[in-house]
Amino acid sequence: MACHDMESPFQMFDAIVFEDVMSIFITSAILKVLQAILDIAFTWKARHTMDFYQRLKYVLKLVVAMIWTIVLPVCYADSRRKHTCRSTEYGSWPGEWCISSYMVAVAFYLMTNAVEMVLFLVPTVSKYIEISNFQLCMVLSWWTQPRLFVGRGMQEGLVSIIKYTLFWLLLLSSKFSFSYTFEIKPLIGPTRQIMKIGVKEYDWHELFPKVKSNAGAIVAIWSPIILVYFMDTQIWYSVFCTIFGGVYGILHHLGEIRTLGTLRSRFHSLPSAFNVCLIPSSLRNDQARKGRGFFPKKFQKESETEKNSVAKFVQVWNQIIASFRLEDLINNRELDLMTIPLAPELFSGLVRWPVFLLANKFSTALNMARDFEGKDEYLFRKIRKDHHMYCAVKECYESLKLILETLVVGDKEKRIVFGILNAVEESIGRLSLLEDFQMSELPTLHAKCTELVELLVEGNKHHYGKVVKVLQDIFEVVTHDMMTDSSRILDLLYSSEQIEGDTKHFSRFPEPQLFASNPGQQSIKFPFPDNASLHKQIKRFHLLLTVEDTATDMPVNLEARRRISFFATSLFMDMPNAPKVRNMMSFSVMTPYYMEEVNFSTEDLHSSEEEVPIMFYMSVIYPDEWKNFLERMECEDLDGLRSTGKEEELRSWASFRGQTLSRTVRGMMYYRKALKLQAFLDMAEDEDLLQSYDVVERGNSALSAHLDALADMKFTYVISCQMFGSQKASGDPRAQDILDLMIRYPSLRVAYVEEKEETMEDKPVYSSILVKAVNGYDQEVYRIKLPGPPNIGEGKPENQNHGIIFTRGEALQTIDMNQDNYLEEAFKIRNVLQEFLRHPRQHPPTILGLREHIFTGSVSSLAWFMSYQETSFVTIGQRLLANPLRVRFHYGHPDLFDRMFHITRGGISKASKTINLSEDVFAGFNSTLRRGYVTYHEYLQVGKGRDVCLNQISKFEAKVANGNSEQTLSRDIYRLARRFDFFRMLSCYFTTIGFYFNSLISVIGIYVFLYGQLYLVLSGLEKALLLQAKMRNIKSLETALASQSFIQLGLLTGLPMVMEIGLEKGFLTAVKDFVLMQLQLAAVFFTFSLGTKAHYYGRTILHGGAKYRPTGRKVVVFHASFTENYRLYSRSHFVKGFELLLLLMVYDLFRRSYQSSMAYVLITYSIWFMSITWLFAPFLFNPSGFNWGNIVDDWKDWNKWIKQQGGIGIQQDKSWESWWNDEQAHLRHSGLIARLIEILLSLRFFIYQYGLVYHLDISQDNKNFLVYVLSWVVIFAIFLLVQAVKLGRQQFSANYHLIFRLFKACLFLGVLATIISLSVICQLSLMDLLVCCLAFLPTGWGLIMIAQAARPKIQDTGLWELTRVLAQAYDYGMGAVLFAPIACLAWMPIVAAFQTRFLFNEAFKRRLQIQPILAGKKKQS
Repeated sequence: MACHDMESPFQMFDAIVFEDVMSIFITSAILKVLQAILDIAFTWKARHTMDFYQRLKYVLKLVVAMIWTIVLPVCYADSRRKHTCRSTEYGSWPGEWCISSYMVAVAFYLMTNAVEMVLFLVPTVSKYIEISNFQLCMVLSWWTQPRLFVGRGMQEGLVSIIKYTLFWLLLLSSKFSFSYTFEIKPLIGPTRQIMKIGVKEYDWHELFPKVKSNAGAIVAIWSPIILVYFMDTQIWYSVFCTIFGGVYGILHHLGEIRTLGTLRSRFHSLPSAFNVCLIPSSLRNDQARKGRGFFPKKFQKESETEKNSVAKFVQVWNQIIASFRLEDLINNRELDLMTIPLAPELFSGLVRWPVFLLANKFSTALNMARDFEGKDEYLFRKIRKDHHMYCAVKECYESLKLILETLVVGDKEKRIVFGILNAVEESIGRLSLLEDFQMSELPTLHAKCTELVELLVEGNKHHYGKVVKVLQDIFEVVTHDMMTDSSRILDLLYSSEQIEGDTKHFSRFPEPQLFASNPGQQSIKFPFPDNASLHKQIKRFHLLLTVEDTATDMPVNLEARRRISFFATSLFMDMPNAPKVRNMMSFSVMTPYYMEEVNFSTEDLHSSEEEVPIMFYMSVIYPDEWKNFLERMECEDLDGLRSTGKEEELRSWASFRGQTLSRTVRGMMYYRKALKLQAFLDMAEDEDLLQSYDVVERGNSALSAHLDALADMKFTYVISCQMFGSQKASGDPRAQDILDLMIRYPSLRVAYVEEKEETMEDKPVYSSILVKAVNGYDQEVYRIKLPGPPNIGEGKPENQNHGIIFTRGEALQTIDMNQDNYLEEAFKIRNVLQEFLRHPRQHPPTILGLREHIFTGSVSSLAWFMSYQETSFVTIGQRLLANPLRVRFHYGHPDLFDRMFHITRGGISKASKTINLSEDVFAGFNSTLRRGYVTYHEYLQVGKGRDVCLNQISKFEAKVANGNSEQTLSRDIYRLARRFDFFRMLSCYFTTIGFYFNSLISVIGIYVFLYGQLYLVLSGLEKALLLQAKMRNIKSLETALASQSFIQLGLLTGLPMVMEIGLEKGFLTAVKDFVLMQLQLAAVFFTFSLGTKAHYYGRTILHGGAKYRPTGRKVVVFHASFTENYRLYSRSHFVKGFELLLLLMVYDLFRRSYQSSMAYVLITYSIWFMSITWLFAPFLFNPSGFNWGNIVDDWKDWNKWIKQQGGIGIQQDKSWESWWNDEQAHLRHSGLIARLIEILLSLRFFIYQYGLVYHLDISQDNKNFLVYVLSWVVIFAIFLLVQAVKLGRQQFSANYHLIFRLFKACLFLGVLATIISLSVICQLSLMDLLVCCLAFLPTGWGLIMIAQAARPKIQDTGLWELTRVLAQAYDYGMGAVLFAPIACLAWMPIVAAFQTRFLFNEAFKRRLQIQPILAGKKKQS
């Protein structure tokens, strides 16, 4: 289309243009031939297991494809040769088409596609054909689908098909429009000009001088454009994922309550929302609840159906707040401020809102009344306008009235108190309060009432006189200063005397004094009796009187805020009705565990060998939670905890903030606690709801036992700990920690594998055992004998397969041991399980996807980046995968499985070694292939821990990239691709392996571009074309690289991330966070991650060798040594970074004579950024990486490591030689084809030498091939020198050290003399020496790469030892080049300060003391 210079899309229907466009079907026919050949190739080894009809099908498919490959090109050539077209009688544009033989052939070719299109639009028919045994249907299935039962009948409904088809039609339309306008069309003109220019002279020896039309230049220009064309669909997917996922989130109320202000304003609607979502009712059904999210008044109508629903909400709310206190997210004062009191008024719908909602409302109303001028009704209206203010005023009055009624017991005092109260109420009724009382004295009355309540809270009987004095002062203020007419009250006081004159003459109290005790009778009852309910009311009244503005920011803890906000938001989301506990689906939770931390030991908490102590780290990172913990433990500091014997509580507190098993177990056991409370609410009477659930359970053992039995019947938790038996036998303290967990949680079960030696047959016997805790010991529940050792595949899935037999129920939730759960989320598990039964007319979902919250992004910038990246993937990404794309699989372990479905279809984990490295996703593949489908729900979240430092993150991403490369080769993906329709296949591709493949393509595209530019520069083609001023392709190349810049700068991840942050935190916050992330070098991090993904995905595709990489899950920030960073990133980033840097330098060196610097910068700025990022990012993100003391230690360690001899038993972190051998492990089992590809890829390093030697001054513009041959003579001479030094070291360095030094000096002087001679005789210049380095260094590296690929052939020869010496020299040189700028920057303290700031900006924002952690020094208390 671009070649025809179309100005309008309608020009495509021109006869000639349209026929050219139709040539795409020739490409389609060729691709089908290739597909048929690949089908035969991949099934060749299984040909003997096939029947005749299968083999016939493969042959016929190949024959038919080859026939079309011949027919279509012949017809196209024939029609292009004739160019004849009959004139038609029609005036419309269809009548002007040329109906050529080619178009007729295309019409026949498309007939089969037309049938497929009809079946695509009628999925019911297509599904029937696949699963039917009718003869015609079987023939059609035989031709179109592989002979497999797995994968049949996977078609979605018509509505789902329409949704994801429209999504991809919009996406592809945008992609094609952009590519046509900015990538393809701008290059057509320059391409034509290049083809017309004749270049006769080259700057090197041209190997193909007779090739016309400058084909090399055209290939160099078009190759990166073509790669970008096929890769940028991934970018468009990210854009549309952002748009559709954002709209979907808005429609489903995500992030509606994101701030405390919004929470306070909508808190009054939470009880009714809670009633609809979480309270079972026979009067409601799903149909009646549709549209609930858009009509919030529905809540009020439905809440009227149950009078006690508000009381149930209060019970649940108080339990949630109590769990916050036990988790030390809030302190005791916040607990009081956030608790809702239980009172009989709840059954009438009146709620005493928590004090944090009423904070400062009473004092505001007091000031308003004091300064108000006008009528009473306006004042009352103003107070009633603010519902919380009205509630605060009313509750304070009622509380004061209750206190006075309880406190005052004397008859005379009672008459006076009730007289005053009656006067107040009568004034309110007459709307004359402002006339009858002087409001200016309200602050004085407020202060006296506060003083009285404080005395009542203390309850000290020695303060009796103070209470009397305060009551007298209150009486004096009310009667003397406030009431305009207090005569009636004074009449009650002086009823026995004649009152004359003005009341101001009565300035003293009569005898005995008012509220004072009489000899035989007390006037007040103080202190109050031991009544917990009354004490809580007085305490609450005190808070209402004294609370300040700061209470509006309760809770202070950010995690508590987030959890409350999400829980409140989720109540307004669409979720099924909650059944009663006895009617809900039963489910199990299973956690695979290997050898990770269960609890931090006391030694771990306080030891500090190389890192800061964990206890100190935790107390600094979580300062508010540490203070709350000390308050709960009633201790002042760490020493106080030790002295009171609370070490176990301290261990638990620290462990609950790491990625430990105890944290996971505590979180999962919240399910049981929630089910017990919900079962209690299901059967509770009104009088039971007026008491705290904990009080009722403790006071009724029969009820407690009933609730325990009901919860155990519906919930089971199994930890699959394969090593528990060996840990017990070896005395591992982790075994005791696991036993302590079973004792703490009696319903917890542990499954493990036991290995016993059988005395008779002298061979081990393996058994799967389930144990529980009884009387402080583990007791066996079940024992199942195994046929052999169970660990034959990947560890984690084998662990899950071992433990699944001990689970029970209809659903199964798989949880990793670095996850967490929350009590408020556990209350919604009944609703989630109902999703399995929500669509009775359709087949139910088989996996329920749940969202995760990453809890490890609180301090370091890297953890923050990773947290946001993971959050965007597990929310907006999976939201789109589930609906509308319908290709969500299983990406994490909060998901709930239909247990019976999966147990009868192969289980939830595939555990084959290597191929199932990413075992999670294969469960989703398996479910989809067997006619299941996966949904995603965001109203329930589970906590998830992630890695927090660059090395851990890189290992995790390497593991995921390895897993995706194995998925690419798996039969599961093959089956899905063959069974999916085109658009669903696109969804599957771009959301699984396609992302990693496109990451690899983007990196390859950069290499292709640079090597193309290298060819143009060194051959002289670019210079010749530009000097003739007939090629202007710079703008086009900039356009081609623009798409790559999106990936390189991390914007692919950024777009969905910004949208998700905007939905949940507000778009202003999202923009601010995104800008802040860029200032903290987020672009560097994501660009570096791109290199990790591309390297490990590409290498595993080529050679295999995927393996699990443990990350350690350390909680303490630590400094990684230079040696460790080099070992981890040498081949994945450093070598590639140096190669890109070399390409850029050579390109810059030889383009200066004819190209402007601005054009060079515009074209290559992003590649410079990438190369520098790949080289130095590990050191930028390394804590204390620019500390001079660390630099000195790293240099010593580096030299020791590089020179240490390797061998058997020497680990790679101790010796370069051991590491170098381990680094080639992927090549040891590589096939011949993979080795040949590796060798072919290594040949690119010889281009430098071939091109650069012809630009040397010493070559004197000689273009003879002999110049290149002579350059190899120089290389062999260098190799001989290296070998000579090596032999000299072996022969003389030990016993004849002086001779060895003289030998090296002679060699040095000889080389120097040779260089001087060449400079004098042959005009060798300094520039030539630089160019020689640029030419020969890549050649040497290329030879090393070839030698490694050919290791089996040369390992027993001297060439291998020479290769090892050269590789060691190269690694030492690369390390020195990397180390030099780091050491220079370490001299400047500002660099270290800047690094600390951008690495730990989150800590600085929270005003945490990060410097002591980095220094590793314990702060003095």
